[in-house]
Amino acid sequence: MKKTLLLILIPLLIIACAAAGLIVELRTYAETPTNVNALDNVIISVRPGQTLRTTANLLQQANLIKGKLKFILIARINGSDKHLKAGEYLLSAAMPPRQILEIMVKGAVNLHKLTVPEGYNIAQIAVLVETARFGSKDDFIKTTMDPALVTKNGIEASSLEGYLFPDTYFFPRDVTMNKIISTMLNRFWSVFTIEWKVRAKDLGFTVHQIVTLASIIEKETGAAVERPIISSVFHNRLKKKMRLESDPTVIYGIKNFDGNLTRKHLSTRTAYNTYKIRGLPAGPIANPGRASLEAALFPDDTEFIYFVSKKDNTHYFSKTLKEHNQAVRKYQLRRKK
Repeated sequence: MKKTLLLILIPLLIIACAAAGLIVELRTYAETPTNVNALDNVIISVRPGQTLRTTANLLQQANLIKGKLKFILIARINGSDKHLKAGEYLLSAAMPPRQILEIMVKGAVNLHKLTVPEGYNIAQIAVLVETARFGSKDDFIKTTMDPALVTKNGIEASSLEGYLFPDTYFFPRDVTMNKIISTMLNRFWSVFTIEWKVRAKDLGFTVHQIVTLASIIEKETGAAVERPIISSVFHNRLKKKMRLESDPTVIYGIKNFDGNLTRKHLSTRTAYNTYKIRGLPAGPIANPGRASLEAALFPDDTEFIYFVSKKDNTHYFSKTLKEHNQAVRKYQLRRKK
């Protein structure tokens, strides 16, 4: 009887010891980086539907893990194999296999930066999007002109010009155009608060008109301190039913503008030529930042009607045409000579 019991217990004991040894070995493996001194990061892409074995092969080929079978076994034991998310991951051989698994289970994908400067228009942002390899500029422009998307955001226009808020964004490599654009739109509406909507109404403007005015202010000056003053000039001209006569609006309405604004351009009537039309142009000419939006809503209280560039990124402001003409001679005509 004792011999029979021993024959049964000894194999079980051997199996138990082997299992315990395997558990210890797997725990050690899971917490041990392939190369604790590794300095370089490696990008690994996991496609939708990709198998655990394929992922393990990629990781081993990139020298991020050793012993891919142990990696697979750990993932299956803790259930990670059913929760790995597709995406692009920035990994290092200094990470233990457990951490690598956690990153892919959480979907902590590698993010790429997209910085949109204040005053860029849709076409310029589209170039940035393409340069950052998020997709083609044509697809970006097409999406910003999608009537359904424009209407969904309560914008009465033919495009989202003016509402793609300038900021620094971070997106995964496989982000869609809709996601990029909706993120920018959400950022805009987080800035343009209910209080600002009320302020626009109190001024007698729609939100779209304020965005349009802010875009002109954005393009007219690079000096932050001047924005409320520039705004006051345009508000004053609008109240007096004077033409805004803003060069940036004319430029926006010129197809394939070559950088040389001519008299012909100024005399050609378009929906954006504020030398020829009264009031605001057809819509925004760029995507304004917070400061320009705020300036459009809260202009300085001045009597200025004119301004002219001093060629140093600032302007000279005038209340009368006579004073303005003197400033033009001083800051523009003499310098041309």
